Amino acid sequence: MTPQLQQAIKLLQLSNLELMAYVEQELERNPLLERIDGDAPGGEDSRDAFEVTDGDAPAERLDLSSDGIADKAREAMDVDPDGDNTFNNDSGYDAANADIGLASNYISGRGGDGRFDDEGGGLEQTLSETLSLREHVQDHWLLMPANVTDRLIGQALIDCLDDAGYITEPLEEIGARLGIEADEIEAVLLDLQTIEPAGLFARSLKECLALQLRERDRLDPAMQALLDNLELLAKRDIPGLMRICGVDQEDIADMVQEIRALNPKPGLLFGGEPVQTLVPDVYVRRTNDGSWTVELNSDTLPRVLVNSRYYARVTKPEKNSGAQNGQLKQTKTYMSDCLNSANWLVKSLDQRAQTILKVASEIVRQQDAFLRHGVSHLKPLNLRAVAEAIEMHESTVSRVTSNKTMATPRGIFEMKYFFTASIAATDGGEAFSAESIRHRIKTLIDGESIEDVLSDDKIVEMLAGKGVDIARRTVAKYREAMNIPSSVERRRLKKAGLLKAG
Repeated sequence: MTPQLQQAIKLLQLSNLELMAYVEQELERNPLLERIDGDAPGGEDSRDAFEVTDGDAPAERLDLSSDGIADKAREAMDVDPDGDNTFNNDSGYDAANADIGLASNYISGRGGDGRFDDEGGGLEQTLSETLSLREHVQDHWLLMPANVTDRLIGQALIDCLDDAGYITEPLEEIGARLGIEADEIEAVLLDLQTIEPAGLFARSLKECLALQLRERDRLDPAMQALLDNLELLAKRDIPGLMRICGVDQEDIADMVQEIRALNPKPGLLFGGEPVQTLVPDVYVRRTNDGSWTVELNSDTLPRVLVNSRYYARVTKPEKNSGAQNGQLKQTKTYMSDCLNSANWLVKSLDQRAQTILKVASEIVRQQDAFLRHGVSHLKPLNLRAVAEAIEMHESTVSRVTSNKTMATPRGIFEMKYFFTASIAATDGGEAFSAESIRHRIKTLIDGESIEDVLSDDKIVEMLAGKGVDIARRTVAKYREAMNIPSSVERRRLKKAGLLKAG
Protein backbone atom coordinates (compact mmCIF):
# COMPACT_ATOMS: atom_id res chain seq x y z
CA MET A 1 0.00 0.00 0.00
CA THR A 2 1.09 3.55 -0.66
CA PRO A 3 1.75 5.88 2.32
CA GLN A 4 -1.28 7.93 1.29
CA LEU A 5 -3.56 4.91 1.34
CA GLN A 6 -2.20 3.84 4.72
CA GLN A 7 -2.96 7.36 5.94
CA ALA A 8 -6.53 7.20 4.67
CA ILE A 9 -7.15 3.85 6.38
CA LYS A 10 -5.57 5.14 9.60
CA LEU A 11 -7.90 8.15 9.62
CA LEU A 12 -10.93 5.84 9.52
CA GLN A 13 -10.00 4.30 12.88
CA LEU A 14 -9.32 7.56 14.72
CA SER A 15 -11.87 9.12 17.05
CA ASN A 16 -12.67 12.80 16.50
CA LEU A 17 -10.28 13.87 19.27
CA GLU A 18 -7.51 11.73 17.87
CA LEU A 19 -8.23 13.09 14.41
CA MET A 20 -7.92 16.67 15.66
CA ALA A 21 -4.51 15.85 17.17
CA TYR A 22 -3.38 14.25 13.92
CA VAL A 23 -4.48 17.21 11.81
CA GLU A 24 -2.69 19.59 14.20
CA GLN A 25 0.53 17.73 13.50
CA GLU A 26 -0.07 17.97 9.76
CA LEU A 27 -0.77 21.71 10.03
CA GLU A 28 2.59 22.20 11.75
CA ARG A 29 4.42 20.06 9.21
CA ASN A 30 2.82 21.18 5.95
CA PRO A 31 3.03 24.90 5.02
CA LEU A 32 0.28 24.54 2.40
CA LEU A 33 -2.40 23.42 4.86
CA GLU A 34 -4.56 26.11 6.44
CA ARG A 35 -7.08 25.66 9.25
CA ILE A 36 -10.59 27.09 8.90
CA ASP A 37 -11.83 28.37 12.27
CA GLY A 38 -15.28 29.76 11.56
CA ASP A 39 -14.71 32.35 8.83
CA ALA A 40 -11.49 32.04 6.91
CA PRO A 41 -8.84 34.54 8.06
CA GLY A 42 -8.51 37.71 6.04
CA GLY A 43 -12.18 38.48 5.47
CA GLU A 44 -13.68 38.72 1.98
CA ASP A 45 -10.33 38.78 0.17
CA SER A 46 -9.27 35.51 1.72
CA ARG A 47 -11.61 33.59 -0.56
CA ASP A 48 -9.12 33.97 -3.40
CA ALA A 49 -6.15 32.97 -1.28
CA PHE A 50 -7.70 29.76 0.02
CA GLU A 51 -9.01 27.18 -2.34
CA VAL A 52 -9.07 23.46 -2.64
CA THR A 53 -7.01 22.59 -5.67
CA ASP A 54 -9.50 20.04 -6.88
CA GLY A 55 -12.43 22.47 -6.71
CA ASP A 56 -12.86 22.81 -10.48
CA ALA A 57 -12.61 19.12 -11.26
CA PRO A 58 -13.73 16.65 -8.59
CA ALA A 59 -10.85 14.41 -7.55
CA GLU A 60 -11.08 10.67 -7.69
CA ARG A 61 -12.47 9.31 -4.44
CA LEU A 62 -10.56 6.84 -2.32
CA ASP A 63 -11.94 3.41 -2.98
CA LEU A 64 -11.72 2.22 0.62
CA SER A 65 -14.46 -0.31 0.07
CA SER A 66 -12.76 -2.45 -2.50
CA ASP A 67 -11.68 -5.93 -1.58
CA GLY A 68 -8.19 -5.42 -2.95
CA ILE A 69 -7.42 -2.47 -0.71
CA ALA A 70 -9.03 -4.18 2.25
CA ASP A 71 -6.85 -7.23 1.75
CA LYS A 72 -3.72 -5.09 1.61
CA ALA A 73 -4.87 -3.17 4.68
CA ARG A 74 -5.02 -6.32 6.74
CA GLU A 75 -1.32 -6.83 6.21
CA ALA A 76 -0.48 -3.36 7.49
CA MET A 77 -3.05 -2.84 10.25
CA ASP A 78 -4.81 -4.84 12.95
CA VAL A 79 -8.51 -5.29 12.32
CA ASP A 80 -10.94 -6.21 15.01
CA PRO A 81 -13.90 -8.10 12.61
CA ASP A 82 -20.56 23.50 47.52
CA GLY A 83 -19.15 27.14 51.65
CA ASP A 84 -17.77 26.99 55.01
CA ASN A 85 -20.42 25.29 57.19
CA THR A 86 -19.41 22.93 59.97
CA PHE A 87 -20.85 20.83 62.70
CA ASN A 88 -20.09 22.04 66.21
CA ASN A 89 -17.22 19.88 67.42
CA ASP A 90 -17.85 20.20 71.18
CA SER A 91 -17.64 16.74 72.64
CA GLY A 92 -19.95 17.47 75.62
CA TYR A 93 -23.70 17.31 75.57
CA ASP A 94 -25.98 19.84 77.26
CA ALA A 95 -29.63 18.83 77.35
CA ALA A 96 -30.78 22.39 77.92
CA ASN A 97 -28.60 23.78 75.13
CA ALA A 98 -28.31 20.91 72.73
CA ASP A 99 -25.37 22.05 70.62
CA ILE A 100 -25.10 19.10 68.30
CA GLY A 101 -24.89 20.77 64.91
CA LEU A 102 -27.75 21.34 62.58
CA ALA A 103 -28.82 19.28 59.65
CA SER A 104 -28.78 22.44 57.55
CA ASN A 105 -25.04 22.72 58.20
CA TYR A 106 -24.74 19.02 57.80
CA ILE A 107 -26.14 19.06 54.32
CA SER A 108 -23.75 21.81 53.27
CA GLY A 109 -20.71 20.07 54.71
CA ARG A 110 -17.37 21.71 55.31
CA GLY A 111 -16.56 22.65 51.78
CA GLY A 112 -13.05 21.39 51.04
CA ASP A 113 -13.02 17.68 51.72
CA GLY A 114 -16.62 17.53 52.93
CA ARG A 115 -15.83 16.13 56.38
CA PHE A 116 -17.44 17.37 59.63
CA ASP A 117 -14.51 16.84 61.93
CA ASP A 118 -10.94 18.11 61.70
CA GLU A 119 -9.42 14.70 61.60
CA GLY A 120 -7.74 13.46 58.46
CA GLY A 121 -6.78 9.93 57.72
CA GLY A 122 -8.47 7.18 55.88
CA LEU A 123 -8.92 6.69 52.21
CA GLU A 124 -8.48 10.33 51.25
CA GLN A 125 -4.81 10.22 52.29
CA THR A 126 -4.10 7.38 49.93
CA LEU A 127 -5.91 8.68 46.86
CA SER A 128 -3.87 9.92 43.95
CA GLU A 129 -4.07 13.68 43.48
CA THR A 130 -4.78 13.19 39.82
CA LEU A 131 -7.43 10.48 40.14
CA SER A 132 -10.88 11.77 39.34
CA LEU A 133 -14.12 10.46 40.81
CA ARG A 134 -15.26 8.97 37.54
CA GLU A 135 -11.91 7.34 36.84
CA HIS A 136 -12.02 5.74 40.29
CA VAL A 137 -15.58 4.50 39.82
CA GLN A 138 -14.95 3.32 36.27
CA ASP A 139 -11.93 1.27 37.34
CA HIS A 140 -13.94 -0.53 40.02
CA TRP A 141 -17.02 -0.97 37.84
CA LEU A 142 -15.01 -2.67 35.12
CA LEU A 143 -13.83 -5.27 37.64
CA MET A 144 -17.34 -6.13 38.77
CA PRO A 145 -19.20 -8.94 36.96
CA ALA A 146 -22.00 -7.61 34.79
CA ASN A 147 -23.65 -8.30 31.48
CA VAL A 148 -23.89 -5.88 28.59
CA THR A 149 -27.22 -4.44 29.75
CA ASP A 150 -25.92 -3.85 33.26
CA ARG A 151 -22.80 -2.24 31.80
CA LEU A 152 -25.06 0.14 29.89
CA ILE A 153 -27.07 0.94 33.02
CA GLY A 154 -23.93 1.32 35.13
CA GLN A 155 -22.39 3.75 32.67
CA ALA A 156 -25.59 5.82 32.63
CA LEU A 157 -25.53 6.00 36.45
CA ILE A 158 -21.86 6.94 36.46
CA ASP A 159 -22.60 9.72 33.99
CA CYS A 160 -25.26 11.03 36.42
CA LEU A 161 -22.82 11.34 39.34
CA ASP A 162 -22.28 14.89 40.57
CA ASP A 163 -19.00 16.06 42.11
CA ALA A 164 -20.18 15.11 45.61
CA GLY A 165 -20.86 11.54 44.51
CA TYR A 166 -24.66 11.73 44.40
CA ILE A 167 -27.11 10.50 41.77
CA THR A 168 -29.23 13.53 40.97
CA GLU A 169 -31.46 12.17 38.21
CA PRO A 170 -34.48 10.03 39.17
CA LEU A 171 -34.10 6.38 38.28
CA GLU A 172 -37.42 6.47 36.47
CA GLU A 173 -36.07 9.08 34.06
CA ILE A 174 -32.91 7.08 33.45
CA GLY A 175 -35.00 3.99 32.82
CA ALA A 176 -37.31 5.82 30.45
CA ARG A 177 -34.34 7.08 28.48
CA LEU A 178 -32.82 3.62 28.20
CA GLY A 179 -36.07 1.72 27.80
CA ILE A 180 -35.37 -0.28 30.97
CA GLU A 181 -37.51 -0.74 34.08
CA ALA A 182 -36.53 1.28 37.17
CA ASP A 183 -36.17 -1.97 39.15
CA GLU A 184 -33.33 -3.04 36.89
CA ILE A 185 -31.69 0.38 37.27
CA GLU A 186 -31.90 0.07 41.08
CA ALA A 187 -30.38 -3.40 41.03
CA VAL A 188 -27.29 -2.06 39.27
CA LEU A 189 -27.28 0.97 41.57
CA LEU A 190 -27.02 -1.34 44.59
CA ASP A 191 -23.92 -2.90 43.06
CA LEU A 192 -22.36 0.51 42.41
CA GLN A 193 -23.07 1.57 45.99
CA THR A 194 -20.60 -1.08 47.17
CA ILE A 195 -17.70 0.86 45.59
CA GLU A 196 -15.39 2.51 48.11
CA PRO A 197 -15.57 5.03 49.68
CA ALA A 198 -18.96 4.18 51.12
CA GLY A 199 -21.69 6.70 50.36
CA LEU A 200 -21.16 7.03 46.62
CA PHE A 201 -24.19 6.77 44.33
CA ALA A 202 -26.58 7.89 47.08
CA ARG A 203 -29.75 9.68 46.04
CA SER A 204 -30.09 11.72 49.24
CA LEU A 205 -28.11 12.74 52.32
CA LYS A 206 -30.02 10.15 54.30
CA GLU A 207 -29.03 7.36 51.94
CA CYS A 208 -25.42 8.52 51.82
CA LEU A 209 -25.14 8.37 55.62
CA ALA A 210 -26.97 5.05 55.75
CA LEU A 211 -24.53 3.48 53.31
CA GLN A 212 -21.57 4.52 55.47
CA LEU A 213 -23.23 3.37 58.68
CA ARG A 214 -24.12 0.05 57.11
CA GLU A 215 -20.50 -0.48 56.13
CA ARG A 216 -19.51 0.10 59.78
CA ASP A 217 -22.29 -2.24 60.93
CA ARG A 218 -23.92 0.62 62.86
CA LEU A 219 -27.20 0.98 61.01
CA ASP A 220 -29.41 -0.31 63.80
CA PRO A 221 -33.11 0.63 64.18
CA ALA A 222 -32.34 3.56 66.46
CA MET A 223 -29.82 5.02 64.02
CA GLN A 224 -32.21 4.50 61.13
CA ALA A 225 -34.90 6.37 63.05
CA LEU A 226 -32.47 9.26 63.54
CA LEU A 227 -31.71 9.35 59.81
CA ASP A 228 -35.43 9.31 59.07
CA ASN A 229 -35.84 12.46 61.17
CA LEU A 230 -32.88 14.67 60.30
CA GLU A 231 -35.26 17.64 60.21
CA LEU A 232 -35.67 17.29 64.01
CA LEU A 233 -31.91 17.52 64.32
CA ALA A 234 -32.03 20.78 62.38
CA LYS A 235 -34.67 22.08 64.79
CA ARG A 236 -32.60 20.90 67.81
CA ASP A 237 -35.58 18.86 68.94
CA ILE A 238 -33.51 16.48 71.08
CA PRO A 239 -36.43 15.29 73.25
CA GLY A 240 -38.32 14.44 70.08
CA LEU A 241 -35.36 12.47 68.70
CA MET A 242 -34.91 10.61 71.99
CA ARG A 243 -38.57 9.64 71.94
CA ILE A 244 -38.59 8.53 68.31
CA CYS A 245 -35.31 6.63 68.51
CA GLY A 246 -36.14 5.06 71.89
CA VAL A 247 -32.81 6.00 73.46
CA ASP A 248 -31.65 8.09 76.39
CA GLN A 249 -29.65 11.32 76.42
CA GLU A 250 -26.25 9.60 76.47
CA ASP A 251 -27.11 7.37 73.57
CA ILE A 252 -28.39 10.20 71.39
CA ALA A 253 -25.16 12.10 72.00
CA ASP A 254 -23.10 9.08 70.96
CA MET A 255 -25.22 8.61 67.85
CA VAL A 256 -24.71 12.21 66.79
CA GLN A 257 -20.96 11.86 67.31
CA GLU A 258 -20.98 8.86 65.02
CA ILE A 259 -22.78 10.81 62.33
CA ARG A 260 -20.25 13.65 62.67
CA ALA A 261 -17.51 11.24 61.67
CA LEU A 262 -19.24 10.45 58.39
CA ASN A 263 -18.62 12.17 55.08
CA PRO A 264 -21.71 13.79 53.54
CA LYS A 265 -19.88 14.31 50.22
CA PRO A 266 -17.63 11.35 49.56
CA GLY A 267 -17.12 12.31 45.94
CA LEU A 268 -15.17 15.42 46.97
CA LEU A 269 -12.35 13.18 48.16
CA PHE A 270 -11.33 12.99 44.54
CA GLY A 271 -11.20 16.70 43.89
CA GLY A 272 -13.56 18.99 42.06
CA GLU A 273 -11.85 19.13 38.69
CA PRO A 274 -14.23 19.54 35.79
CA VAL A 275 -15.37 16.38 34.12
CA GLN A 276 -14.66 16.08 30.44
CA THR A 277 -17.82 15.66 28.48
CA LEU A 278 -17.99 12.78 26.07
CA VAL A 279 -18.35 14.31 22.64
CA PRO A 280 -20.15 12.04 20.16
CA ASP A 281 -19.03 11.59 16.60
CA VAL A 282 -22.58 11.18 15.26
CA TYR A 283 -25.94 12.59 16.30
CA VAL A 284 -29.16 10.62 15.83
CA ARG A 285 -32.37 12.62 16.20
CA ARG A 286 -36.02 11.77 15.67
CA THR A 287 -37.91 13.89 13.19
CA ASN A 288 -41.52 15.06 13.36
CA ASP A 289 -42.67 12.25 11.09
CA GLY A 290 -41.11 9.58 13.33
CA SER A 291 -38.11 8.80 11.17
CA TRP A 292 -34.47 9.27 12.16
CA THR A 293 -31.96 11.83 10.98
CA VAL A 294 -28.26 11.04 11.22
CA GLU A 295 -25.62 13.75 11.06
CA LEU A 296 -21.94 14.13 11.87
CA ASN A 297 -20.84 16.29 14.76
CA SER A 298 -19.28 19.02 12.63
CA ASP A 299 -18.02 20.91 15.70
CA THR A 300 -15.38 18.26 16.29
CA LEU A 301 -14.36 17.72 12.69
CA PRO A 302 -11.19 19.52 11.59
CA ARG A 303 -11.62 21.76 8.56
CA VAL A 304 -8.60 22.48 6.41
CA LEU A 305 -7.96 23.93 2.99
CA VAL A 306 -4.99 23.93 0.64
CA ASN A 307 -3.33 27.34 0.11
CA SER A 308 -2.64 27.04 -3.59
CA ARG A 309 -1.74 30.75 -3.96
CA TYR A 310 1.16 30.29 -1.55
CA TYR A 311 2.30 27.30 -3.56
CA ALA A 312 2.20 29.28 -6.81
CA ARG A 313 4.14 32.17 -5.31
CA VAL A 314 6.90 30.04 -3.85
CA THR A 315 7.38 27.93 -6.96
CA LYS A 316 7.13 30.80 -9.48
CA PRO A 317 10.20 30.75 -11.74
CA GLU A 318 12.28 33.92 -11.91
CA LYS A 319 15.40 35.06 -13.66
CA ASN A 320 18.09 33.91 -11.32
CA SER A 321 21.57 32.53 -11.45
CA GLY A 322 22.19 28.83 -11.91
CA ALA A 323 22.71 28.31 -8.17
CA GLN A 324 19.43 30.07 -7.42
CA ASN A 325 17.68 28.00 -10.05
CA GLY A 326 19.04 24.85 -8.44
CA GLN A 327 17.68 25.95 -5.08
CA LEU A 328 14.33 26.73 -6.73
CA LYS A 329 14.23 23.20 -8.10
CA GLN A 330 14.67 21.74 -4.62
CA THR A 331 11.98 24.10 -3.31
CA LYS A 332 9.57 23.02 -6.05
CA THR A 333 10.19 19.37 -5.29
CA TYR A 334 9.52 19.93 -1.58
CA MET A 335 6.44 22.05 -2.21
CA SER A 336 5.06 19.51 -4.71
CA ASP A 337 5.30 16.82 -2.03
CA CYS A 338 3.53 19.14 0.42
CA LEU A 339 0.83 19.86 -2.15
CA ASN A 340 0.19 16.19 -2.84
CA SER A 341 0.10 15.42 0.88
CA ALA A 342 -2.26 18.33 1.58
CA ASN A 343 -4.62 17.39 -1.25
CA TRP A 344 -4.69 13.79 -0.13
CA LEU A 345 -5.42 14.76 3.47
CA VAL A 346 -8.34 16.97 2.41
CA LYS A 347 -9.77 14.18 0.28
CA SER A 348 -9.15 11.60 3.02
CA LEU A 349 -11.01 13.72 5.57
CA ASP A 350 -13.93 14.10 3.18
CA GLN A 351 -14.04 10.38 2.46
CA ARG A 352 -13.78 9.54 6.19
CA ALA A 353 -16.75 11.78 7.01
CA GLN A 354 -18.90 10.30 4.26
CA THR A 355 -17.99 6.73 5.19
CA ILE A 356 -18.81 7.25 8.88
CA LEU A 357 -22.13 8.82 7.97
CA LYS A 358 -22.98 5.96 5.65
CA VAL A 359 -22.18 3.27 8.23
CA ALA A 360 -23.97 5.12 11.04
CA SER A 361 -27.09 5.55 8.91
CA GLU A 362 -27.22 1.83 8.21
CA ILE A 363 -26.79 0.98 11.92
CA VAL A 364 -29.71 3.29 12.74
CA ARG A 365 -31.81 1.66 10.06
CA GLN A 366 -31.02 -1.82 11.36
CA GLN A 367 -31.54 -0.93 15.05
CA ASP A 368 -34.69 1.17 14.66
CA ALA A 369 -36.58 -1.02 17.17
CA PHE A 370 -33.90 -0.49 19.84
CA LEU A 371 -34.02 3.27 19.39
CA ARG A 372 -37.80 3.22 19.70
CA HIS A 373 -38.39 0.60 22.41
CA GLY A 374 -35.15 -0.12 24.30
CA VAL A 375 -32.62 -2.87 24.85
CA SER A 376 -35.10 -5.74 24.72
CA HIS A 377 -35.55 -4.93 21.03
CA LEU A 378 -31.86 -4.89 20.12
CA LYS A 379 -31.47 -6.89 16.93
CA PRO A 380 -28.63 -9.29 16.19
CA LEU A 381 -26.19 -7.53 13.91
CA ASN A 382 -22.72 -8.20 12.57
CA LEU A 383 -20.20 -6.28 10.51
CA ARG A 384 -20.90 -8.28 7.38
CA ALA A 385 -24.61 -7.39 7.36
CA VAL A 386 -23.80 -3.69 7.45
CA ALA A 387 -20.99 -4.05 4.93
CA GLU A 388 -23.20 -5.85 2.42
CA ALA A 389 -26.04 -3.36 2.85
CA ILE A 390 -23.82 -0.36 2.05
CA GLU A 391 -21.54 -2.20 -0.38
CA MET A 392 -18.35 -1.79 1.60
CA HIS A 393 -15.81 -4.28 2.82
CA GLU A 394 -16.26 -5.74 6.30
CA SER A 395 -12.84 -4.51 7.45
CA THR A 396 -13.80 -0.96 6.47
CA VAL A 397 -16.93 -1.14 8.63
CA SER A 398 -14.80 -2.50 11.47
CA ARG A 399 -12.45 0.49 11.26
CA VAL A 400 -15.28 3.00 10.97
CA THR A 401 -17.03 1.67 14.09
CA SER A 402 -13.83 1.61 16.18
CA ASN A 403 -13.43 4.49 18.67
CA LYS A 404 -16.64 6.17 17.46
CA THR A 405 -19.66 7.12 19.56
CA MET A 406 -23.25 7.82 18.59
CA ALA A 407 -25.59 10.14 20.51
CA THR A 408 -29.16 8.86 20.44
CA PRO A 409 -32.35 9.66 22.38
CA ARG A 410 -31.46 6.69 24.61
CA GLY A 411 -27.96 7.91 25.41
CA ILE A 412 -24.48 7.86 23.95
CA PHE A 413 -23.21 4.50 22.79
CA GLU A 414 -20.10 3.20 21.16
CA MET A 415 -20.93 2.07 17.64
CA LYS A 416 -19.61 -1.39 18.51
CA TYR A 417 -22.42 -1.77 21.06
CA PHE A 418 -24.94 -2.29 18.28
CA PHE A 419 -23.24 -5.43 17.03
CA THR A 420 -24.42 -8.52 18.92
CA ALA A 421 -24.65 -12.26 18.28
CA SER A 422 -27.92 -13.91 17.26
CA ILE A 423 -30.17 -16.61 18.75
CA ALA A 424 -32.35 -18.52 16.31
CA ALA A 425 -36.14 -18.46 16.36
CA THR A 426 -38.05 -21.74 16.74
CA ASP A 427 -40.26 -21.03 13.75
CA GLY A 428 -37.36 -20.13 11.51
CA GLY A 429 -38.32 -16.46 11.64
CA GLU A 430 -36.19 -13.45 12.47
CA ALA A 431 -33.42 -14.24 14.97
CA PHE A 432 -33.10 -12.66 18.40
CA SER A 433 -30.18 -10.61 19.71
CA ALA A 434 -28.14 -12.45 22.35
CA GLU A 435 -28.26 -9.32 24.50
CA SER A 436 -32.06 -9.19 24.33
CA ILE A 437 -32.18 -12.87 25.37
CA ARG A 438 -29.94 -12.15 28.38
CA HIS A 439 -32.36 -9.37 29.27
CA ARG A 440 -35.31 -11.79 29.06
CA ILE A 441 -33.58 -14.41 31.20
CA LYS A 442 -32.81 -11.85 33.90
CA THR A 443 -36.39 -10.56 33.79
CA LEU A 444 -37.78 -14.08 34.24
CA ILE A 445 -35.47 -14.83 37.18
CA ASP A 446 -36.15 -11.47 38.84
CA GLY A 447 -39.88 -12.24 38.77
CA GLU A 448 -39.72 -15.76 40.21
CA SER A 449 -41.20 -16.56 43.64
CA ILE A 450 -39.81 -18.72 46.46
CA GLU A 451 -42.35 -21.43 45.64
CA ASP A 452 -41.53 -21.42 41.95
CA VAL A 453 -37.81 -20.91 41.35
CA LEU A 454 -37.06 -21.37 37.68
CA SER A 455 -34.56 -24.01 36.63
CA ASP A 456 -32.53 -23.58 33.46
CA ASP A 457 -34.71 -26.18 31.76
CA LYS A 458 -37.84 -24.27 32.73
CA ILE A 459 -36.35 -21.06 31.36
CA VAL A 460 -35.59 -22.85 28.09
CA GLU A 461 -39.21 -24.01 27.96
CA MET A 462 -40.57 -20.52 28.65
CA LEU A 463 -38.33 -18.95 26.04
CA ALA A 464 -39.32 -21.59 23.52
CA GLY A 465 -42.95 -20.61 24.12
CA LYS A 466 -41.95 -17.13 22.97
CA GLY A 467 -40.28 -18.41 19.85
CA VAL A 468 -36.68 -18.51 21.08
CA ASP A 469 -34.63 -21.56 20.11
CA ILE A 470 -31.97 -21.77 22.82
CA ALA A 471 -30.10 -24.63 24.45
CA ARG A 472 -30.00 -25.24 28.20
CA ARG A 473 -26.21 -24.85 28.31
CA THR A 474 -26.57 -21.45 26.64
CA VAL A 475 -29.07 -20.34 29.28
CA ALA A 476 -26.67 -21.54 31.98
CA LYS A 477 -23.78 -19.68 30.33
CA TYR A 478 -25.76 -16.43 30.11
CA ARG A 479 -27.01 -16.81 33.70
CA GLU A 480 -23.50 -17.38 35.04
CA ALA A 481 -22.18 -14.43 33.01
CA MET A 482 -24.77 -12.25 34.78
CA ASN A 483 -23.52 -13.60 38.15
CA ILE A 484 -26.90 -15.25 38.89
CA PRO A 485 -26.78 -18.39 41.10
CA SER A 486 -28.33 -21.70 40.08
CA SER A 487 -31.98 -22.44 40.87
CA VAL A 488 -30.99 -24.59 43.90
CA GLU A 489 -28.81 -21.83 45.33
CA ARG A 490 -31.43 -19.15 44.61
CA ARG A 491 -34.10 -21.18 46.42
CA ARG A 492 -31.86 -21.55 49.47
CA LEU A 493 -30.96 -17.84 49.52
CA LYS A 494 -34.58 -16.75 49.15
CA LYS A 495 -35.76 -18.96 51.98
CA ALA A 496 -33.02 -17.48 54.17
CA GLY A 497 -34.17 -13.97 53.20
CA LEU A 498 -30.79 -13.21 51.58
CA LEU A 499 -32.22 -12.87 48.10
CA LYS A 500 -35.25 -10.83 47.14
CA ALA A 501 -38.15 -12.81 45.77
CA GLY A 502 -40.18 -11.55 42.85
